[in-house]
Amino acid sequence: MPAQAASPAPAPANPWAATLELYGFAPIRTTGSTTVRGFTADTDLWLGDLIPLIQMTASARGSLEQGRLGLLADLSYNRIGDSLARTTPRGLLTGKATVTSNLGIYDIALRYRLGDRESAVANPGSWSVIPYAGVRLVDTSLGVSAQIQGNGPFGLRLQREGSLSHTWAQPLLGTQATMFLSPRLRAFGRADIGGFGLAGAQDLSGNAQLGLGYAIGNSTDLNLSWRYMGLAYNNGASRDSGFSTYQNGVEVGLKFFF
Repeated sequence: MPAQAASPAPAPANPWAATLELYGFAPIRTTGSTTVRGFTADTDLWLGDLIPLIQMTASARGSLEQGRLGLLADLSYNRIGDSLARTTPRGLLTGKATVTSNLGIYDIALRYRLGDRESAVANPGSWSVIPYAGVRLVDTSLGVSAQIQGNGPFGLRLQREGSLSHTWAQPLLGTQATMFLSPRLRAFGRADIGGFGLAGAQDLSGNAQLGLGYAIGNSTDLNLSWRYMGLAYNNGASRDSGFSTYQNGVEVGLKFFF
Protein backbone atom coordinates (compact mmCIF):
# COMPACT_ATOMS: atom_id res chain seq x y z
CA MET A 1 0.00 0.00 0.00
CA PRO A 2 1.64 3.26 -1.07
CA ALA A 3 2.43 5.73 1.68
CA GLN A 4 0.24 8.82 1.76
CA ALA A 5 1.92 12.12 1.00
CA ALA A 6 2.28 14.37 4.02
CA SER A 7 -0.03 17.39 3.97
CA PRO A 8 1.80 20.72 3.70
CA ALA A 9 2.39 22.59 6.95
CA PRO A 10 0.20 25.70 7.42
CA ALA A 11 1.87 28.99 6.56
CA PRO A 12 3.10 30.83 9.65
CA ALA A 13 1.03 33.83 10.75
CA ASN A 14 2.46 37.19 9.80
CA PRO A 15 4.15 38.58 12.96
CA TRP A 16 3.71 42.15 11.68
CA ALA A 17 0.53 44.22 12.05
CA ALA A 18 -0.32 47.90 11.66
CA THR A 19 -3.17 50.37 12.08
CA LEU A 20 -3.89 53.85 10.75
CA GLU A 21 -6.68 56.11 11.98
CA LEU A 22 -7.67 59.42 10.41
CA TYR A 23 -9.76 61.34 12.91
CA GLY A 24 -11.36 64.67 13.64
CA PHE A 25 -11.97 66.13 17.10
CA ALA A 26 -14.89 68.55 17.49
CA PRO A 27 -14.70 70.11 20.98
CA ILE A 28 -18.17 71.14 22.13
CA ARG A 29 -16.54 73.57 24.54
CA THR A 30 -13.01 74.98 24.84
CA THR A 31 -11.84 76.90 27.88
CA GLY A 32 -8.41 78.15 28.88
CA SER A 33 -6.15 81.15 29.25
CA THR A 34 -3.02 82.72 27.76
CA THR A 35 -0.51 84.60 29.91
CA VAL A 36 2.23 86.81 28.46
CA ARG A 37 4.59 88.47 30.94
CA GLY A 38 2.03 88.48 33.73
CA PHE A 39 -0.97 89.60 31.66
CA THR A 40 -3.70 86.95 31.29
CA ALA A 41 -6.53 86.65 28.78
CA ASP A 42 -9.21 83.96 29.21
CA THR A 43 -10.91 81.86 26.53
CA ASP A 44 -14.38 80.28 26.60
CA LEU A 45 -15.61 79.07 23.19
CA TRP A 46 -18.45 76.79 22.17
CA LEU A 47 -18.20 74.75 18.97
CA GLY A 48 -20.28 77.26 16.98
CA ASP A 49 -17.85 80.04 17.97
CA LEU A 50 -14.77 77.94 17.17
CA ILE A 51 -15.64 76.60 13.70
CA PRO A 52 -15.38 79.98 11.87
CA LEU A 53 -11.93 80.55 13.40
CA ILE A 54 -10.36 77.29 12.15
CA GLN A 55 -7.76 77.94 9.45
CA MET A 56 -6.19 74.47 9.37
CA THR A 57 -6.59 71.17 11.21
CA ALA A 58 -5.02 67.75 10.65
CA SER A 59 -4.76 64.66 12.85
CA ALA A 60 -3.87 60.98 12.55
CA ARG A 61 -2.72 58.15 14.77
CA GLY A 62 -1.22 54.79 13.95
CA SER A 63 0.69 51.78 15.22
CA LEU A 64 3.14 49.15 14.04
CA GLU A 65 3.89 45.94 15.93
CA GLN A 66 5.86 42.75 15.59
CA GLY A 67 4.50 40.05 17.82
CA ARG A 68 3.32 41.93 20.88
CA LEU A 69 5.87 44.75 20.92
CA GLY A 70 5.38 47.83 18.80
CA LEU A 71 5.36 51.59 18.29
CA LEU A 72 2.50 54.06 18.21
CA ALA A 73 2.21 57.66 17.05
CA ASP A 74 -0.50 60.29 17.43
CA LEU A 75 -0.02 63.56 15.52
CA SER A 76 -2.30 66.59 15.54
CA TYR A 77 -1.99 70.20 14.41
CA ASN A 78 -4.49 73.05 14.68
CA ARG A 79 -4.33 76.67 13.55
CA ILE A 80 -7.04 79.15 14.43
CA GLY A 81 -7.18 82.87 13.80
CA ASP A 82 -9.48 85.86 13.63
CA SER A 83 -9.33 89.37 12.23
CA LEU A 84 -11.51 92.30 13.26
CA ALA A 85 -11.74 95.82 11.85
CA ARG A 86 -13.74 98.78 13.14
CA THR A 87 -14.04 102.42 11.99
CA THR A 88 -15.20 105.27 14.23
CA PRO A 89 -18.62 106.75 13.38
CA ARG A 90 -17.12 109.80 11.62
CA GLY A 91 -14.51 107.73 9.83
CA LEU A 92 -11.53 109.40 11.51
CA LEU A 93 -9.91 106.21 12.85
CA THR A 94 -9.84 102.58 11.74
CA GLY A 95 -8.72 99.85 14.12
CA LYS A 96 -7.62 96.37 13.04
CA ALA A 97 -6.69 93.39 15.18
CA THR A 98 -5.48 89.93 14.17
CA VAL A 99 -4.98 86.96 16.48
CA THR A 100 -3.50 83.59 15.45
CA SER A 101 -2.90 80.48 17.52
CA ASN A 102 -0.97 77.34 16.49
CA LEU A 103 -0.90 74.14 18.53
CA GLY A 104 0.86 70.94 17.52
CA ILE A 105 0.89 67.84 19.72
CA TYR A 106 3.03 64.92 18.55
CA ASP A 107 3.21 61.63 20.49
CA ILE A 108 5.51 58.68 19.86
CA ALA A 109 5.70 55.74 22.25
CA LEU A 110 6.74 52.13 22.74
CA ARG A 111 3.78 49.80 23.39
CA TYR A 112 3.15 46.23 24.52
CA ARG A 113 -0.06 44.35 23.72
CA LEU A 114 -1.89 42.08 26.16
CA GLY A 115 -4.72 39.99 24.71
CA ASP A 116 -5.71 39.62 21.08
CA ARG A 117 -4.30 41.40 18.03
CA GLU A 118 -6.21 44.53 16.99
CA SER A 119 -8.71 43.89 14.19
CA ALA A 120 -11.94 45.22 12.71
CA VAL A 121 -13.84 41.92 13.16
CA ALA A 122 -13.44 39.41 16.01
CA ASN A 123 -15.37 37.03 18.24
CA PRO A 124 -17.49 38.59 21.03
CA GLY A 125 -15.40 38.82 24.17
CA SER A 126 -12.14 39.27 22.29
CA TRP A 127 -10.07 41.93 24.06
CA SER A 128 -6.77 43.75 24.19
CA VAL A 129 -5.05 46.07 26.65
CA ILE A 130 -2.04 48.04 25.38
CA PRO A 131 0.04 50.10 27.85
CA TYR A 132 2.57 52.50 26.33
CA ALA A 133 5.34 54.91 27.33
CA GLY A 134 7.13 57.53 25.30
CA VAL A 135 7.47 61.24 24.53
CA ARG A 136 4.96 63.99 23.76
CA LEU A 137 6.26 67.03 21.85
CA VAL A 138 4.18 70.19 22.25
CA ASP A 139 4.69 73.12 19.86
CA THR A 140 2.64 76.26 20.42
CA SER A 141 2.69 79.85 19.23
CA LEU A 142 0.38 82.81 19.71
CA GLY A 143 0.54 85.98 17.65
CA VAL A 144 -1.30 89.26 18.21
CA SER A 145 -1.24 92.29 15.94
CA ALA A 146 -3.14 95.56 16.50
CA GLN A 147 -3.16 98.65 14.31
CA ILE A 148 -4.84 102.05 14.48
CA GLN A 149 -4.94 103.99 11.21
CA GLY A 150 -5.91 107.67 11.04
CA ASN A 151 -8.09 108.61 8.08
CA GLY A 152 -7.75 112.37 8.54
CA PRO A 153 -5.19 114.81 7.10
CA PHE A 154 -2.40 113.77 9.51
CA GLY A 155 -2.41 110.05 8.63
CA LEU A 156 -1.85 108.83 12.18
CA ARG A 157 -0.71 105.18 12.37
CA LEU A 158 0.02 103.10 15.47
CA GLN A 159 0.90 99.41 15.38
CA ARG A 160 1.66 96.89 18.10
CA GLU A 161 2.64 93.23 17.73
CA GLY A 162 3.37 90.50 20.23
CA SER A 163 3.98 86.77 20.21
CA LEU A 164 4.52 83.81 22.49
CA SER A 165 6.20 80.66 21.16
CA HIS A 166 7.37 77.60 23.01
CA THR A 167 8.28 74.01 22.12
CA TRP A 168 8.97 71.37 24.73
CA ALA A 169 8.96 67.62 25.33
CA GLN A 170 7.00 65.73 27.98
CA PRO A 171 7.37 62.16 29.24
CA LEU A 172 4.20 60.25 28.34
CA LEU A 173 2.40 57.29 29.95
CA GLY A 174 -0.87 55.81 28.74
CA THR A 175 -2.99 52.81 27.94
CA GLN A 176 -5.69 51.81 25.47
CA ALA A 177 -8.17 48.93 25.63
CA THR A 178 -10.74 47.21 23.40
CA MET A 179 -13.56 44.71 24.05
CA PHE A 180 -15.73 43.20 21.27
CA LEU A 181 -19.46 43.23 22.05
CA SER A 182 -20.38 41.49 18.79
CA PRO A 183 -18.32 40.38 15.77
CA ARG A 184 -18.44 43.92 14.31
CA LEU A 185 -19.10 46.12 17.34
CA ARG A 186 -16.46 46.95 19.91
CA ALA A 187 -16.09 49.29 22.88
CA PHE A 188 -12.79 51.04 23.37
CA GLY A 189 -11.11 53.48 25.74
CA ARG A 190 -7.88 55.43 25.99
CA ALA A 191 -6.20 57.51 28.66
CA ASP A 192 -2.79 59.17 28.97
CA ILE A 193 -0.90 61.72 31.01
CA GLY A 194 2.24 63.70 30.16
CA GLY A 195 4.51 66.34 31.59
CA PHE A 196 4.54 65.69 35.34
CA GLY A 197 5.81 69.26 35.94
CA LEU A 198 9.28 68.59 34.55
CA ALA A 199 9.49 71.42 31.96
CA GLY A 200 8.12 74.35 33.96
CA ALA A 201 6.39 75.48 37.13
CA GLN A 202 3.24 74.03 35.56
CA ASP A 203 3.57 71.32 32.91
CA LEU A 204 0.81 68.76 32.50
CA SER A 205 -1.26 67.25 29.70
CA GLY A 206 -3.75 64.43 29.40
CA ASN A 207 -6.48 62.70 27.42
CA ALA A 208 -9.45 60.53 28.36
CA GLN A 209 -11.57 58.87 25.68
CA LEU A 210 -14.43 56.34 25.58
CA GLY A 211 -16.34 55.18 22.51
CA LEU A 212 -17.67 52.53 20.12
CA GLY A 213 -16.30 51.20 16.85
CA TYR A 214 -18.23 49.41 14.10
CA ALA A 215 -16.65 47.44 11.27
CA ILE A 216 -17.79 48.69 7.86
CA GLY A 217 -15.57 46.14 6.14
CA ASN A 218 -13.28 43.31 7.13
CA SER A 219 -10.39 45.72 7.77
CA THR A 220 -12.01 49.14 8.43
CA ASP A 221 -13.71 50.61 11.51
CA LEU A 222 -15.85 53.70 11.96
CA ASN A 223 -15.21 55.06 15.46
CA LEU A 224 -17.34 57.47 17.50
CA SER A 225 -16.20 58.59 20.96
CA TRP A 226 -16.33 61.26 23.63
CA ARG A 227 -12.95 62.81 24.42
CA TYR A 228 -11.54 65.14 27.05
CA MET A 229 -8.17 66.84 26.44
CA GLY A 230 -6.26 69.18 28.74
CA LEU A 231 -2.93 70.97 28.47
CA ALA A 232 -1.39 73.52 30.86
CA TYR A 233 2.05 75.16 30.91
CA ASN A 234 3.57 78.06 32.84
CA ASN A 235 7.25 79.01 33.09
CA GLY A 236 6.93 80.27 36.69
CA ALA A 237 8.88 83.52 36.11
CA SER A 238 8.19 86.64 38.18
CA ARG A 239 6.33 88.00 35.14
CA ASP A 240 5.13 84.61 34.05
CA SER A 241 4.13 83.35 30.61
CA GLY A 242 2.13 80.27 29.72
CA PHE A 243 -1.17 78.97 28.51
CA SER A 244 -3.85 76.37 29.21
CA THR A 245 -6.55 74.75 27.12
CA TYR A 246 -9.27 72.30 28.14
CA GLN A 247 -11.51 70.70 25.51
CA ASN A 248 -14.26 68.10 25.59
CA GLY A 249 -16.36 66.89 22.70
CA VAL A 250 -16.94 64.32 19.98
CA GLU A 251 -14.23 62.53 18.01
CA VAL A 252 -14.98 60.67 14.75
CA GLY A 253 -12.38 58.42 13.17
CA LEU A 254 -11.88 56.00 10.31
CA LYS A 255 -9.45 53.24 11.33
CA PHE A 256 -7.71 50.83 8.95
CA PHE A 257 -6.15 47.52 10.01
CA PHE A 258 -3.27 46.01 8.05
